[in-house]
Amino acid sequence: MCTRCLWLDPTKPDYVAYHDNEWGVPVFDDQTLFEFITLESAQAGLSWYTILKKRQGYKKAFHQFNVKDVVKMTTCDVSRLMDNTDIVRNKLKILATINNAKAFIKIQGEFGSFARYQWQFVDYQITVNNIKSKEDYPATSEVSVRFAKDLKKRGFKFLGPTTVYAHMQASGMVNDHDNACFKKQEILNDWQHIDIKERVI
Repeated sequence: MCTRCLWLDPTKPDYVAYHDNEWGVPVFDDQTLFEFITLESAQAGLSWYTILKKRQGYKKAFHQFNVKDVVKMTTCDVSRLMDNTDIVRNKLKILATINNAKAFIKIQGEFGSFARYQWQFVDYQITVNNIKSKEDYPATSEVSVRFAKDLKKRGFKFLGPTTVYAHMQASGMVNDHDNACFKKQEILNDWQHIDIKERVI
């Protein structure tokens, strides 16, 4: 039987699958990064599992997270989504997703990809934290504060330092699996000889 992170509820198979297959694995695909940013920004004030349960609803509502389609969404789309029970019906968050898509595309234009922009904040290296107990989990970091500040300057909404840190954990910039979790070492083994900078530049 595998040992997994202390925060995980092992009675929820979908939660376990997310932990085992996605959380903390480095991501370089812009569409996936936009998906993660959208879901993390939707989480504000809610549990991550609530958003995870609505993930498919978000995919359908926001064009499979194709950022070029999301930027074309109109006030009519916003009104329609306010009646969509498959997502969080918060108008400000819905508007933020469309707004963030526009800012996301600007970054792609400036840096070549969002992945290239994002990974520069950790100097193209996975940050590995020493997690022995639930108390060891950081809520923010110096990097997430700087990353969030830059995103805000570029027009992003609902992406403060705590939300951005959660995004960093999810997209593998930070390996915050417990020291005892099987996934921690698995990720380290998979990525120890890979030049991340070459992946995004």
